[in-house]
Amino acid sequence: MICFPTAKINLGLRVTARRPDGFHTIETVFYPIGLKDALDMVPAPETASYSLTVTGTQDVIEQEANLVTKAYRLLASIRPLPPLDVHLHKAIPSGAGLGGGSSDAAFMLDLLNDNLQLGFSKERLLELAVQLGADCPFFLINKPLYATGIGSTFSECPLSLSGYHLVVVKPSVSIPTAAAYKAIKPEIPAISVKDLVQTPVRDWKDNLVNDFESYAFSQYPIIGNIKQRLYQEGALYASMTGSGSAVYGLFEKAVDLSSAFESMFYWSEQL
Repeated sequence: MICFPTAKINLGLRVTARRPDGFHTIETVFYPIGLKDALDMVPAPETASYSLTVTGTQDVIEQEANLVTKAYRLLASIRPLPPLDVHLHKAIPSGAGLGGGSSDAAFMLDLLNDNLQLGFSKERLLELAVQLGADCPFFLINKPLYATGIGSTFSECPLSLSGYHLVVVKPSVSIPTAAAYKAIKPEIPAISVKDLVQTPVRDWKDNLVNDFESYAFSQYPIIGNIKQRLYQEGALYASMTGSGSAVYGLFEKAVDLSSAFESMFYWSEQL
């Protein structure tokens, strides 16, 4: 029983308010991309208990701290689950703003529900997913969506980037999310992200903003340098995704920039 959790990029990201509980409200468009992890589970021997092994490009996270395990424990607190041997192969880098951990958790919920015939509705899974992370519910839907609230309130966003070439670059640095939020002064934008993404991509450069970039570029100049290099190489639009530290560029034609970023994580695809 195997599935392939997908990554996402943020098209615009505005922090609109700070809530009394310390959380922030945002607006953004989540857009799924082809970069994927692999998640597999098989029944464990009768004498065994749940176990998780992780391979791939990532630092190993202790089993109980991994969101895949948290997804299993969450459903197990509601319905009896059998012992499982779970293997997660990581290709999506962590600390990137690409949603890898959240995607793994969401796909685990779906995998358990479908293969163990637990009978949870999509609506119930969405309610459970938000307990694991604000962006987890997106990965249960996995199509372009306009997100508001803490990032888990969705509305349709008719948008296709089909035909564009995507390049994603992540340096070795990672940005503490709490520090990034603390540095931002929330503000409701004059034009919503949802409206801006309906304009031509070549017009996004001066209008579609990620509020976390100012802090990230000041603390980690290499991130800003990546964005500048993508524009120098012909990107129509470039932006940091999430709270960083990955940066992506959208190009009209296929490009190979791997040699320009050979010391960093690099991914490209035709959307």
